[in-house]
Amino acid sequence: MAGGELRLPGPVVRRPRLVKHGGVDQGLRRGRGFSIAEIEEAGLTLQEARALGIRIDRRRRSKHPWNVEALRKFVEELGLKKGGGGQGR
Repeated sequence: MAGGELRLPGPVVRRPRLVKHGGVDQGLRRGRGFSIAEIEEAGLTLQEARALGIRIDRRRRSKHPWNVEALRKFVEELGLKKGGGGQGR
């Protein structure tokens, strides 16, 4: 990442456990998009995520902590961190 360029985080999901392989965990792969639960856990709304170009996979129901952490880190790098900040009420 030359010149301070930011990259959109890619979602990582578990591969399905296939009976023909003995039900063994097949590992991880790149996902189609982040689940709604992951986006909300990271402190974003769906509209904000779309505006930032973050892909959303409405079919996914899982919430993986590594995806939430990647989204939070991305939002912090953009300077869009919500809450705190020492602003008066």
